[in-house]
Amino acid sequence: MCGIAGAIGRFDDSLRGAVERSALALAHRGPDGAGIWSSSSDARAPRVLLAHRRLAIIDLSPGGAQPMIDAQTGNVVVFNGEIYNFVELRAELSRRGARFESRSDTEVLLQAFGHFGVGALERLRGMFACAIFDARERRVVLARDRLGEKPLYWTRIRGMDGGQVVLFASELRALLASDLLERRLDPVALSTFMWNGFVFGPGSIVAGVQELPAGTVAEVDLDQPAVEPRRYWQLPRAGSDALDPAALRHELAEAVRMRLVSDVPLGVFLSGGIDSSAIANLAVRARQGEVHTFNIAFEEAEYDESPHARAVARALGTRHSEIRISGAQFLASIDRALGALDQPTFDGINSYVVSRAVRDAGTVVALAGTGGDELFGGYQSFAELPRARRWSRRLAWLPQAAVAGCARALQAVHARGRSGFRPQTRWGKLPDALAARGDLVALYQVAYALFSRDFQRELCTVLDPDAAPWGLPRARRSELLAATAGDPDLHAIATLELFAFLGQRLLRDTDAAGMAASIEVRLPLLDHVLVERVAALEASARFQPLGRKQALRDAGLTGLDPALFERRKSGFVMPFDRWCRGELRATVDGVLSDQDACRSAGLDPAAVARLWNAFLAGAPGLYWSRVWAVFVLCRWCREHRVSA
Repeated sequence: MCGIAGAIGRFDDSLRGAVERSALALAHRGPDGAGIWSSSSDARAPRVLLAHRRLAIIDLSPGGAQPMIDAQTGNVVVFNGEIYNFVELRAELSRRGARFESRSDTEVLLQAFGHFGVGALERLRGMFACAIFDARERRVVLARDRLGEKPLYWTRIRGMDGGQVVLFASELRALLASDLLERRLDPVALSTFMWNGFVFGPGSIVAGVQELPAGTVAEVDLDQPAVEPRRYWQLPRAGSDALDPAALRHELAEAVRMRLVSDVPLGVFLSGGIDSSAIANLAVRARQGEVHTFNIAFEEAEYDESPHARAVARALGTRHSEIRISGAQFLASIDRALGALDQPTFDGINSYVVSRAVRDAGTVVALAGTGGDELFGGYQSFAELPRARRWSRRLAWLPQAAVAGCARALQAVHARGRSGFRPQTRWGKLPDALAARGDLVALYQVAYALFSRDFQRELCTVLDPDAAPWGLPRARRSELLAATAGDPDLHAIATLELFAFLGQRLLRDTDAAGMAASIEVRLPLLDHVLVERVAALEASARFQPLGRKQALRDAGLTGLDPALFERRKSGFVMPFDRWCRGELRATVDGVLSDQDACRSAGLDPAAVARLWNAFLAGAPGLYWSRVWAVFVLCRWCREHRVSA
């Protein structure tokens, strides 16, 4: 787990300083070491510069340092992540004559590329973002893991003689630290943020900076550097396989077993829910020796799940630690948590506080249960969206104007607020839901939208709805439509949850928050082999009974009393609604009342003030997340000097 940065093309020596600044900005991702390598000292020739920050997890010796060079081929790699099947790959490569100088998974990746070329990516089970210099072909291969657990951003600048130079890094902020970018907001990315509360890639909030999409690879030629991603992995289409409990249990156990390899202290996040308990249970069954579980306990009883986690830990016999955090401690860390955000997002604060607490307690690697709800139908969207789609389709025969008129009439009856501010949930978004005309991708986006389309247009002065219909870049909307076309509703919703909510929000927030605290978070439920196995299941085997995640219970909770999990689903939630009106009110008001900050973020100060005042007045249907998203955007833009 590390941070990487680099440059490709024809550039003078001044660019080395820029790449070094980018690498220094990644120090939190790699506090254990740093390195930089150049393919040539001749500024007249196209070349590559690779930089690395190291968080040592496997093979803590200098032999695992990067950039790593293959003496036989001249290939060089910088790599962020973990290859979980590196032991098996190492054995295969040894049989092919490979010789190894270290015990690291980085060297296995480098040797695999030497033997299989870009085809090596298809053999990897892991999370990764890497840049590999191919000495023979004079190119750099940029690649990202299948589900997008590890990030990689890139941009183009003008180099020597007017040629193009490609810069890349693990974080957007690292590219900003190069001081070579124009700090302008991207209007399409801003449009997606105002809809979702996070930027929907592949664009970033900064104009000209792109995220390499998950499951893609780009081969960048040194002489004519251009990044043209192509997919090397696709999520399989909806399957019709019957459930084989033994096969599912085996794949889940393998995914957990592979992620238990570490040369530094490792633990398991345990909330006491189904997903994390399944991971902890399988870790106990797979590991030789004691398993360390930990849970974040809160002094506020209504937010504290520690009794449930304690009961599961007791049943498993783990060494269990409760890290107690008070509301005052949480609030005291808000500034650091906001500073950890690589891109603006209304979420991620909780993840940072948990990661920081766990790292301070001495744990460097943590397994988490992220992905269970997306794979097995745990969210309310699996029940609500099919119903909404049926109603939307029934009215699809009516003219659009008639549908809009009916929706607004119903909205006026059911969504009249005391403050005059129209609610931004349910009835408040009814016109948008009916306007979707049965389009599941659009309905999904409406369900998760922070604001109605009408208020988005009022709030954001540079909104371009045509460039991002339904809060999605046009190309991504087309991809999601193609990926879900013809699938049963539940399978299609699972695909959307995997590639939208999880792929664009949860994974990005988890990476940024964890790495800001220098902790590696591993997610067994997102092992691509396991994901493919689950995707192949028929809907009844995968999702029924809806909301219970029964297939995951049967595969992961063997030996545990089912009564431990017979309670209402709850998430990790802190009282931000109360805090925004109380302890955090001055902090939020200081940003939202700053008219220059609002304008720089592309927002209308008057509309922001109306939103903030309506929230403070207790307007119905206006959750804290709406105000918080606007606050985070304005604050992030102000802190990083990015403006519309």
